[in-house]
Amino acid sequence: MVARIVAICFVFGLASVAWMVLGGVTTQRTWSQGERLGPEVQSLWGRAHAQQAPVPSFHWEESRENTRTEYKDGQSVNITEQTQVKLEKPVRFSSTDLEVDLGLDQRLKGLMWYSLYNVGFVGRWSYVHREPQAGRLRVTFDFPVAEGLYDGFRFIVDGEDRAARLQPENGRVFTEVDVKPGQSLSVEIAYQSRGIDQWRYVPAQGVVSLENFRLLMNTDFDAIDFPGDTISPSLKTPTDAGYQLTWAFKQVVTGQGMGMKMPSRLQPGELASALSFSAPVSLLFYFLILFVLGTIRRIDIHPVNYLFIAGAFFAFHLLFAYSVDHLRIVPAFFVSSVVSMLLVVTYLRLVVGNRFAFVEAAFAQLLYMVGFSLAHFWEGFTGLTVTVLSIVTLFVLMQLTGRIRWSEVFARPTRGGAADESRAIPSPSGAA
Repeated sequence: MVARIVAICFVFGLASVAWMVLGGVTTQRTWSQGERLGPEVQSLWGRAHAQQAPVPSFHWEESRENTRTEYKDGQSVNITEQTQVKLEKPVRFSSTDLEVDLGLDQRLKGLMWYSLYNVGFVGRWSYVHREPQAGRLRVTFDFPVAEGLYDGFRFIVDGEDRAARLQPENGRVFTEVDVKPGQSLSVEIAYQSRGIDQWRYVPAQGVVSLENFRLLMNTDFDAIDFPGDTISPSLKTPTDAGYQLTWAFKQVVTGQGMGMKMPSRLQPGELASALSFSAPVSLLFYFLILFVLGTIRRIDIHPVNYLFIAGAFFAFHLLFAYSVDHLRIVPAFFVSSVVSMLLVVTYLRLVVGNRFAFVEAAFAQLLYMVGFSLAHFWEGFTGLTVTVLSIVTLFVLMQLTGRIRWSEVFARPTRGGAADESRAIPSPSGAA
């Protein structure tokens, strides 16, 4: 008996090493595909958008006297000259009104899902010239991604669209307009674009005072999440398609922006790696169930049989790891589970018998292989699910083995019964 337990432990260790290798290979495949496909996806679709607010600045000229001294005929002469000095100072808008429409478009490339999105941006700002001098107001606008695509771009100042006359340079455009003391004007900027993972609006670099601010965001998804270092919305309203979110402030001082983190799907590569790394736990419980049932019922399951069973378990993770980049996760999981269970059940039918194979063995595999694997689909509950199953298994095993005299079990040789097919060892001709 001791030698048999040592042999089963060796089989378990061998399978565990195989799973560690498979998990490492899958992780490497995922990483290499991400390194290769990530830049391709970004070049085709765009990068994450961080839209900065346009920056207004006031430019004017002042006449100043400069006095210099010259020497003529041994005498010093003061000469006064009038020069024009160009000055500028930062100013701010008196109100901000933004509308953003986000449409999710998730794409699968290899072993990774990418959370892509379409964005429609419309921003309206008003400005009141409170300076005592007349001059020119310059409005500088940075696109969120310098090399991005911006369809339907508009840059309207007091009803005049100047977009066609602007020449972007390093992802930046600017325009100027004459202003007088007390004058009010409006600026509107709009475009259609696309990005990946998250969208942000950055009011300013550093802390800024915002007055009469409103950002209205519409999504076509309801899995709402916000990036770090952003302000949560003032109002969330469910819609037929997703959510309408509103950020509204009368007067606020903040160094944070507003944004949306796109919903992400369960990553096939990461899931396949996680299943491989946790597989030894499921096999351990399955082996324990087989060993205890075999001991109680006097069923002869040889370590070689355990080796083939471990191979059938490993087939589930191997097939899933190499099919999940061709099939969706659920079909790949279903096919892999069915194949592995068929391998185990049809094999144990020959080794032990129909009843044990189709009832106890099949149910245990469904619970520990399929159930443990399904726990990885619910992020945050995997550890709790495994813990509960482990405690339940421990309880069942303790109840089943509480009356067993283990000293007698380890003292006697393993032998098969002859009463029914679940206990007897069939001959090759009988198995066929």
